[in-house]
Amino acid sequence: MAESHSSHCMAWPAGSQPLVVDFTSGILVEDAGLLAVRQLDVSLGVVSGLAARLPDPRSPRYVQHSLESLLVQLVYQFLAGYPDGNDAEHTRHDALFQVLAGLEPTAQHALASTSTLNRFLYGYTRRDAQLPREERPSLLQQRRAQIQRLRACNDFLADLFVRTRTKPPAQIILDLDATDDPVHGHQPLSGYHGYYRQHQYLPLVLFEGHSGFPLACWLRPGTMHAACGARDVLNGLVERLRQAWPEVDVRVRGDCGYSVPALLDYCEEANLGYAFGYAQNAVLERRSAHWLAELELVHRFYGAGDPHMQRYEQITDYQAQSWAAPRRVVVKVEVTPQGSQRRFVVTNLPEPERQLYRDFYAQRGGVPEQPIGQLKNGLRADRLSSGGFCANALKLLVAVAAYALAVLYREACAAVAGVAIADIETLRSRLWKVPAEVRQEARRVRVSLPASWPGRAVWEQTLQAVGHHVGQLQQVGEPPGPPQAS
Repeated sequence: MAESHSSHCMAWPAGSQPLVVDFTSGILVEDAGLLAVRQLDVSLGVVSGLAARLPDPRSPRYVQHSLESLLVQLVYQFLAGYPDGNDAEHTRHDALFQVLAGLEPTAQHALASTSTLNRFLYGYTRRDAQLPREERPSLLQQRRAQIQRLRACNDFLADLFVRTRTKPPAQIILDLDATDDPVHGHQPLSGYHGYYRQHQYLPLVLFEGHSGFPLACWLRPGTMHAACGARDVLNGLVERLRQAWPEVDVRVRGDCGYSVPALLDYCEEANLGYAFGYAQNAVLERRSAHWLAELELVHRFYGAGDPHMQRYEQITDYQAQSWAAPRRVVVKVEVTPQGSQRRFVVTNLPEPERQLYRDFYAQRGGVPEQPIGQLKNGLRADRLSSGGFCANALKLLVAVAAYALAVLYREACAAVAGVAIADIETLRSRLWKVPAEVRQEARRVRVSLPASWPGRAVWEQTLQAVGHHVGQLQQVGEPPGPPQAS
């Protein structure tokens, strides 16, 4: 192995001088821009607040890393682009990650290894390890902790959204969606899905439509119906939101997978406005056939000047066999050079047909589709390779918590040009992935970023914006919270 002071002469010169490479520099890191995110995180108590809610079945005798330290490592691994478990073998010795966790950047303060993080995801405990496995009462504690962690993380997302609003919202849109999460092994409860034609999980995700903030995420078996569990998730979330803001207008939207009778009935009982896609059937085709025929006739004569024609109508007395009463169905009829199509949306909202479809329902292309894309492509949250279902569910929730932190960062930096609309990969490449030198001085730890870094001005603006945003939230105070357990 080469010594740290060895030098190497390259085969080409740098101008008129020889080029020499050595290893005499100090401690260098590559993700120093995340310090601004951590500043917001610590000021708002995001990761620490989540850690305080998670049950910890571990034996105190063997605990070396706190829950908060484990969560900091996992969350910032996702943000930095290290989504896999074995990435911890790099980040545990990275001086920046040690600083993010509040530790001194030395070899004596290494973060958790891959094995330790996996044990955390599984909720593993060494309590009662001296007993035979079938006689250990701690295994029941471990199982309870696994399930309670999933509930605690979802409750935390809702509470985090409530306490980080600078003013009470007049309207909240709850965007429901299911997304495919392909598996490539024998993960428990994965299954073959006929529509996606792959073995997968089918998580249920819920975002707030205006901000894109994640409010819930539940990992589900791969063969589940899209609406399975949606009513219970909505019920708990709506109660929390109305507890904080009793007068808020809560609306729900989703694709045709959620237009099931139980969910429609719940929305009406809970006084929620809704708009769900509705699958085409023979009755709706017959009721809308004359609108399609009229639009096709107009397109035949005037299609050269306007090749994409749309028409919006409504059917107010449609009643499916499983419905107790008729409901309003908005119809979108479209004719293009590629052909014609009809789309249907069942709703109880009063807006005109065109406004409801284009300005409300079709906005699903922004939320939840874009946040789901950022979770998958920016954070690689769909890389779930654990051998336990609850472990995979917790890892997915940690990735969602990382995305929530990124959303808060964009909200705090809304006044900084380009940051509020930047996706995860853009933020990472322009503001977070920046080299720096970490030096431990007598009275401080100093992180020195390059003076010539092109993103310096923007990054300093984001740091100032974070401080201003935190000050605003402190002035507002927290809305009413859930009742405390006795």
